[in-house]
Amino acid sequence: MKSQIKLGSIAGIAIGLHYSWFIIAVLIALSLTAHFRITMPEQSNAVVWGASVITAVLFFVTLLLHELAHSLVAKAKGLRVRAITLFALGGVSQIESESPDAKTEFWIAIVGPLSSLVIGIICLLLLRLTGWRWGNEVHTPVAGVLLWLGYINSMLAAFNMVPGYPLDGGRVLRALIWFFNKNRKRSTQLASRIGQVVALLFILWGLYRFFVGENFGGLWLAFIGWFLLDASRSSYAQLELMEGLRDRKVADMMERDCPVVEGYISLQDFVDEYLLRSGRRCYVVVQEQRLIGLITPNEVRQIDRELWPQTSVQSAMRPIAQLRVVSPETPAVQALEIMSREDINQLPVVSNGELQGILSRSSLLAFLRNRADLLGH
Repeated sequence: MKSQIKLGSIAGIAIGLHYSWFIIAVLIALSLTAHFRITMPEQSNAVVWGASVITAVLFFVTLLLHELAHSLVAKAKGLRVRAITLFALGGVSQIESESPDAKTEFWIAIVGPLSSLVIGIICLLLLRLTGWRWGNEVHTPVAGVLLWLGYINSMLAAFNMVPGYPLDGGRVLRALIWFFNKNRKRSTQLASRIGQVVALLFILWGLYRFFVGENFGGLWLAFIGWFLLDASRSSYAQLELMEGLRDRKVADMMERDCPVVEGYISLQDFVDEYLLRSGRRCYVVVQEQRLIGLITPNEVRQIDRELWPQTSVQSAMRPIAQLRVVSPETPAVQALEIMSREDINQLPVVSNGELQGILSRSSLLAFLRNRADLLGH
């Protein structure tokens, strides 16, 4: 999930917000306002609203700390972490590398719930210092903020430990299975299946609660179950993808017969004579038989249609100096990570300064489809 609003970076990790974050932030603030009005009737509207907004913001700060815990441990273990994105259902750390072993996976997974639990305990201990007793309601803004944050972070820690892959608990389960059976793929498969069962139970329980009259609460549970089910299936599909590419080189799946176009022709001629006729989407641009760049429909779209007849391919292309290139010996998994990290669809494959081919997402998918057909999947 990509963030639309950049907030900065911490320890080299980009922090951002997805648009859906604002929806849940507003809902939390409104819900807290209604709750605080009941528990703090003597407080003014301004105080109640202020406490609600501060609590909502601090809640997402604690979510950020939860994700930072995952990311910092991952970085300490030598894994690449690109960004953290906060969205409607919480947060996600974009860890670009797979854990090399079960122990690494375990510590990366467990540290998030532990951090939420510690935050929850600290909030409740601070509240205890004010004279609060377990089970009692509070009537001041500071106590209300601490109580809600204490409860919600403790609940977040417990929820994340549900053994539903890819929740943290599911990843902990995967790490434990992996530790004993020494098989990454098999452990992920088992954790994914358990995660799908847990997700289905969430859906059924949510629908049951909806039909017995709990309305939004039941639908919310069912929605969380659906989200978990989809995430579990997607996570396992991603693992299958990585397994299919493991121990493969770029040379095994690159396109060697690269379509070539001269840099001097117009964009209009390029579209009419090349793009529309061949169906190919990536072209090597040459000048006097020398590679000077790449052009795809994306570069063409950057130029106003009225200017196509007067604009050369060379003027619109991505110059070779701006391209991310790989060698034929680059591991396929690493090339895919580069594509994902830099949001590109093609990588020129260069050896000794000469173009050897093009690696594209479509060529990777074609390789995986052929592999699946041969293996009978």
